[in-house]
Amino acid sequence: MQVALFDYELPPELIAQEPAARRDASRLMVLDRRARTITHHQFGDLVAMVGPGDCLVLNDTRVIPARLRGRLERTGGKVELLLLRALDERRWEALGRPGRRLRPGARVVLGGGAAQATVLERQADGTLVVRLDRVGWPSRPTGEPDRQARRLSYANAELLEAIGEMPLPPYIKRPEPRAEDRERYQTVYAAAPGAVAAPTAGLHFTPEVLGAIEARGAQLARVTLHVGLGTFRPVEVERVEEHTMHAEWYDVPPEAAKAVNAARAAGGRVIAVGTTSVRTLETAWDGHSLVAGSGWTRAFIYPGYTFAVTDALLTNFHLPRSTLLMLVAALAGREFLLEAYAEAARLRYRFYSYGDCMLIV
Repeated sequence: MQVALFDYELPPELIAQEPAARRDASRLMVLDRRARTITHHQFGDLVAMVGPGDCLVLNDTRVIPARLRGRLERTGGKVELLLLRALDERRWEALGRPGRRLRPGARVVLGGGAAQATVLERQADGTLVVRLDRVGWPSRPTGEPDRQARRLSYANAELLEAIGEMPLPPYIKRPEPRAEDRERYQTVYAAAPGAVAAPTAGLHFTPEVLGAIEARGAQLARVTLHVGLGTFRPVEVERVEEHTMHAEWYDVPPEAAKAVNAARAAGGRVIAVGTTSVRTLETAWDGHSLVAGSGWTRAFIYPGYTFAVTDALLTNFHLPRSTLLMLVAALAGREFLLEAYAEAARLRYRFYSYGDCMLIV
């Protein structure tokens, strides 16, 4: 399958640069796969579309201020690091630019001298392993076990809050993030720190909308997938099947598995909020039920995939040739989805992270 099949044209002015005035003020396009109809709504109308017995699955990951700007200790040249995931309390997997300046041994001064990052190695996939140090850092060994590394992944929260920036995607063309991005580039139910990009379908929800959905008799299930390189890395091959996903950590709590399985048993729908919720659900399905647990997923979903758990999907509009677009095409049908994208562009929907959304039923 050619990656070019997932290309489309988009006027640059339709890429949302700012969030909507209110979270729930976005537009909502509804795609009915069976009837092949496209209808247009406001996000608040979603409440009436979710019924008793349905289960809405939310990704409660929390975005960390993972973008660090600094200068090389030796030359003073400007560099930037994007922390991807903690390997232990002090070592992180990261992306860096410009890459030619960030060779093993390079030291980066951060936060005006409050911290320092040392490049330890460059991995085969182009990512870096860096050690993050600050004045007064406690002396603890590196090489902690995987689960401990995840638990410690936000142990340096105070430092990142002080010197880090919210990692807005590059298509939001601003010199720097704004203070309000720390709140708006985060879902209202974000709880588990570890993501370097927001699960953007969830950005539209308010506590009031979530409460109204529960009042209609639907259940809310919270899972976690820490959005990382697997979600946003570009597809750089020509054939879809040749792309390799970067591993991302997920967790399905027992209460979430119970809620999803109960909805399925009662004939309700499992409605995933965002592609990351879909990948979590499909990863944790054992062929009979959703299984509680955590681990790493490289799930890559594209047309031809048979969904085991997901009945409906709320999602934002995604970049051309992206794995996210391929996942949505697997559920909606590629031709139908691209038809909907063309209509969204014609009707001036707002695209990408801070943009509008669609519901596929």
